[in-house]
Amino acid sequence: MELRARGWSVRAAAREVGVSRSSGTNWARGHNVYRNGVVVGFVAPLDRLAVRQISSRYLSQDERIEIADLRKSGLSLRAIATRLGRAPSTISRELRRNSVAGRGYRPFDAQRRATVRRARHHRRRVETNQHLGTVVAELLLRRWSPQQISRHLRHRFPDDPSMRLCHESIYQAVYQPNSRFLRPSRLAPHRRSPLRTGRDHRRAHHRQQRRRGRFQQPMLSIHDRPFPAADRSEAGHWEGDLIIGDNHLSAIGTLVERTTRMVRLVHLLRSDADSLHTALVARMQDLPPTLMRSITWDQGTEMARHLATADKLGAPVYFCDSRSPWQRGTNENTNGLLRDYFPKGVSLAKHSASHLLAVEHELNHRPRIVLQDRCPADLFAALLTSQSPSVLRR
Repeated sequence: MELRARGWSVRAAAREVGVSRSSGTNWARGHNVYRNGVVVGFVAPLDRLAVRQISSRYLSQDERIEIADLRKSGLSLRAIATRLGRAPSTISRELRRNSVAGRGYRPFDAQRRATVRRARHHRRRVETNQHLGTVVAELLLRRWSPQQISRHLRHRFPDDPSMRLCHESIYQAVYQPNSRFLRPSRLAPHRRSPLRTGRDHRRAHHRQQRRRGRFQQPMLSIHDRPFPAADRSEAGHWEGDLIIGDNHLSAIGTLVERTTRMVRLVHLLRSDADSLHTALVARMQDLPPTLMRSITWDQGTEMARHLATADKLGAPVYFCDSRSPWQRGTNENTNGLLRDYFPKGVSLAKHSASHLLAVEHELNHRPRIVLQDRCPADLFAALLTSQSPSVLRR
């Protein structure tokens, strides 16, 4: 609930603390209780203050339950205080503040009352200072970033501390529910958020050491690869990815050899893990071991069967870091060239396997400046016929 209060989504907050999304949704929004298909009750969402760990100098719910039991058993206030290790004034004040006429002291009601009293609703400075709020709103409409606004306020009002804000305060004012700063500007009417990122809520940031692996099976990181990214001296190392069609309903697998830039396209009926595994093995198993040494892929779910793929091809599959496409720079550049044949926003299912081979042939017979105007197909053919094809001689 603390992560939710800081702007995290339910999915991100649940993932961060290690529970399922459905559990996080139930905690954050409450849920119905069913019996034999009929709703018999409703479990209210958790209150952020109710579940927050508080200082031991405040009474806990367990202590309030014990106070109620001891009070019903007839113990005096001083005796209850001695049993709990609290001051008698603390017990007296607790019973006086949270007892209800005619019903006496009820510990769970007392806990809820105490939680409500702990809530302190502070108004932000941009809300209490009308002039400051107007200046910030005007600059946000001009697409200034919160950092630029914060620095500008310091220079514009050097002698007035009440007209200053740190950039985090501006972000919080924008991200709060029903923020008055969430409105389109005159020159960018298509953007509701005044931030250049277009966000109206804070994006979750995960600590790398707490991230869970993408796949259940252990996967090899690109940092386990026995050569640095700049080393292209040894042939047989491939980089792969998918280019996705309209609405993610179709895809084509792409592989490029790092040394020669040789391209191979994989025809896919579907973009699931089983289909990619079958098609990838069929497309690449004709290569000798010296030209099928490894594959580097991103962390897409289509490579969930990476262990089976590595076993069939006799080559390990390495995975890039999350959101790090530059670690497969050769493949990313090749995908850009392929978009000339397979543009974005159209279905890729209409392209047959023979059409993919024709595109592959044309691209591999195009001279490249990085290869001193030689063609990838010529260099790859030379490696296939070479007695020692591990290193490309230039």
